[in-house]
Amino acid sequence: MSTRLATGGRLLDRSRRIPFSFNGKRFSGHPGDTLASALLANGQMLMGRSFKYHRPRGPVASGAEEPNALVNLGEGARHEPNQRATTTELFEGLAATSQNHWPSLEFDVGAINTALARFLPAGFYYKTFIHPRPFWKHVYEPFIRQSAGLGKAPAEADPDEYEHFYAFVDVLVVGGGVAGLAAAKAAALSGAKVMLIEQTAHWGGRAPVDGGEIDGVPAAEWVARTVSELETMENVTLRTRTMGAGIYDHGYVLAYERVADHKPGGEAPRHRLWRIRTAQTVTATGAIERPLSFAGNDVPGVMLASAVRDYVVNWAVSPGDRTVIVTNNDDAYRTALALKEAGLVVAAVIDARAEGGGRLMDAARDAGIRVETGRGIAKVKGGKRVEGVLTCPQAGEGTATEEIKCDAVAMSGGWSPVVHLWSHCGGKLLWDTAEAAFRPDPDRAPTGADGKPMVVTAGAASGAMGLGDVLADAHAAGLAAAGAAGRAPADAEAPAGEARDEAPLAPVWMMPQGAGPALRAKAWLDYQNDVKVSDVQLAAREGFESVEHAKRYTTLGMATDQGKLSNINGLAVLAGELGADIPAVGTTTFRPPYTPISMGAIAGPARGATFQPIRRTTMHDWHEAHGADWEPVGQWRRPYTYRRDGESREAAVNREVKNTRDALGMLDASTLGKILVKGPDAPRFMDMLYTNMMSTLKPGRCRYGLMCSENGFLMDDGVVARLDHDTFLCHTTTGGADHVHAHMEEWLQTEWWDWKVWTLNVTEQWAQIAVVGPNARKVLEKLGGMDVSKEALSFMGWAEGTLGGFPVRVFRISFSGELSYEIAVPAGHGLALWEAIHEAGQEFGVMPYGTECLHVLRAEKGFIMIGDETDGTVIPQDLGLDWAISKKKDDYIGKRAQMRSHMADPERWKLVGLETVDGSVLPEAAYATAPGTNGNGQRNTQGRVTSTYHSANLGRGIAMGLVHRGPERMGEVLEFPKVDDTVVKAKIVEPVFYDKEGTKQDV
Repeated sequence: MSTRLATGGRLLDRSRRIPFSFNGKRFSGHPGDTLASALLANGQMLMGRSFKYHRPRGPVASGAEEPNALVNLGEGARHEPNQRATTTELFEGLAATSQNHWPSLEFDVGAINTALARFLPAGFYYKTFIHPRPFWKHVYEPFIRQSAGLGKAPAEADPDEYEHFYAFVDVLVVGGGVAGLAAAKAAALSGAKVMLIEQTAHWGGRAPVDGGEIDGVPAAEWVARTVSELETMENVTLRTRTMGAGIYDHGYVLAYERVADHKPGGEAPRHRLWRIRTAQTVTATGAIERPLSFAGNDVPGVMLASAVRDYVVNWAVSPGDRTVIVTNNDDAYRTALALKEAGLVVAAVIDARAEGGGRLMDAARDAGIRVETGRGIAKVKGGKRVEGVLTCPQAGEGTATEEIKCDAVAMSGGWSPVVHLWSHCGGKLLWDTAEAAFRPDPDRAPTGADGKPMVVTAGAASGAMGLGDVLADAHAAGLAAAGAAGRAPADAEAPAGEARDEAPLAPVWMMPQGAGPALRAKAWLDYQNDVKVSDVQLAAREGFESVEHAKRYTTLGMATDQGKLSNINGLAVLAGELGADIPAVGTTTFRPPYTPISMGAIAGPARGATFQPIRRTTMHDWHEAHGADWEPVGQWRRPYTYRRDGESREAAVNREVKNTRDALGMLDASTLGKILVKGPDAPRFMDMLYTNMMSTLKPGRCRYGLMCSENGFLMDDGVVARLDHDTFLCHTTTGGADHVHAHMEEWLQTEWWDWKVWTLNVTEQWAQIAVVGPNARKVLEKLGGMDVSKEALSFMGWAEGTLGGFPVRVFRISFSGELSYEIAVPAGHGLALWEAIHEAGQEFGVMPYGTECLHVLRAEKGFIMIGDETDGTVIPQDLGLDWAISKKKDDYIGKRAQMRSHMADPERWKLVGLETVDGSVLPEAAYATAPGTNGNGQRNTQGRVTSTYHSANLGRGIAMGLVHRGPERMGEVLEFPKVDDTVVKAKIVEPVFYDKEGTKQDV
């Protein structure tokens, strides 16, 4: 039975106790406890069940690498599955339940899978659930779905708040151990703006637990002193409970802060996602101890030696009263000495090395601890708790020779640098033979756009394992990061720590399995997913020799810990089975996040009414006050029409349509996308973006352009204005601005990264007002300040100047077919200019009009609308826009795709106008039927309606649609069935219904 020790517990506040529950049982702990330490202190070793075989599981680690002790945390709306007991800080009222069992943790009927293990080897599901095929839907699939997953998803809405923060620093240091503190201090003394983050609630990492002196004082004292210094520096930001989740290109880092997990129910947000831009990142993420594989190494009570040491020193918890330690390196002797100092019994240290260890081994022997060298563990005895071990020679036959009674086993297979963040953005690894681990290769560091390293490692994350080496490496890393960020290196010495004095590690991954049927038990690699040594060996025999294939065939490293404990041992087993070296086998891919992030943190404030923020133009309140009937367009709210008292929507639209054609209309076009493209290579970039030639466009002129995806399909259109030789302003659709900007950036960052081009989305920086109709020029001339005559500003031209006292950019473009100007003004002046135009236009019959009027006007002219005439499968040629595809340039995005035979097929549906025989309005999205059926009893189709409206100017319904070989079939009548089984007949006509010569827009 584990008991709380009388002394120790450096992280505990013994002045009070905290009540909590586990599986409905009431327990108590102290402030500073984790859920795991508090459960162990109460004698609760069993905390969960494994995924596949439902084997009993207790904690094997003490930190974020824990694969076993996963619990459902909280109740009701605050329920959260798969929370690590080892990182969950104890708080009053904490309620946790164990996972993956029925009917109880102690008695789980799913444990029968252990007895069936021979029938459930690696990859059994690939082989078992294939035949008979009819069984899949009603037998296999329901069974698999019922069995899949750990924990239960919450059923109620999350009541907590989450937020996103942004930070901009010179140097980001990830990891608050002594290496991170030393690196942060060195960078900060150089004058760099530094941010230091640590995933736990405490600074110093392992050093205060492992002991040793830094600069002549105990490590814990040095940590407290250094943190105090950093807290007083204005250029340093410190954050605990903040995990470095991922490093991406261009110095972009995500960090995940657990703000209020340890004190829920307050006003603070529960979690915070940090979006950090940094010139340099230092990963001081330390190292993770590896387990050893031996029969029964998953029995509750078998832990990492470092974890046992943590529980004793940090929380005064005895995982066992009598412990056997098994190791292939000197570090585990620190655990033996810590246990001895705490008054606990160390039954033996089993050292796989024939010659044993060095100074630490001698210290253990001097303390009266039994040390056996050249031996290993053949098997751990026990089911739900360790009862003893069988030992055997490490070399040779491995026959068990002795049983040692114990209730805990502490194992150490060496240490692996935490290389995840280094690898996220392309950092490469080296195999360190001396430490039997992969470490970062400084000659192949992640680089930025300038080709210079943007990430450096520090301390144990670099592969330095001794305290003195860790501090020296971290100090150098901090100076290097500050220098790369443009700061002069500080004239300060590195902290001095003890030199490493340990015997070499033995590259031992597995203990001997012993001889005879009684000892042929299972040795585990991945504790959560129940992956055994034999599973990896089977994968190799069945041809899954690639590490990535073996991973997926066995599920090794695919649990919630992402292989933090299992990967190296699994690679070693695979390499041994293939007769290859571990470096030749390679590693699996490390992907963000380093540890799981809550879905709430990812969403941040984007939930409920703020899931998608509503965007409003500067004229929004004016529209509201003048009867705007709103419609959502992307994230924006735009007036659909402006209704007057007692007026229907249809009547309001018809009024606006007539008035704009006959007199003067005003449209708030501020929502249209506006993207600046600038740089010496901007002309050739524009030629690649658009189907037509943009490099020949002269400054002061505009050109309509089409933009296609790489698959050749039309994705956006708009007017491009050339501002100067190196600068273009691209107008996009309202809903397409963000997508088009992302499209530009994707090509610049992945394909044309060496082109000197910069893009900027300036949509919200400019308000834009369309002034449309026969009286458009008159109202602008009344405002005064610019010459807007046809001679001074011809169609498809633009000019800058002052209009009515406002600084403006006026574009002579038209989406209505009328005389039209679009006036861009800095957003802060948008409302004032709108009001000025509206007041000046009173004598000319001005009316504001909404998006529906806009659609009717453009449909009368046969102008397409992205999203109406396009659906992701339409190419420009389908819409009769061949004239907008350049015959002069060699390439553009989508050109090669449009050369495929299907794209040039004359049988494609193409754009036409549709005019109903009786003058009615065709239903939206209606299909034109064709003779015959498609084999499923459904009638064939030969076209569909893309846009349909009532035209107040023509007094009838008009529509556009895509019809099979449409332009060749002018005058034919098609039938469009309605949902009430009646049929509307419509004739195929030209898509331009109004002012076919285009004379009205160029007056």
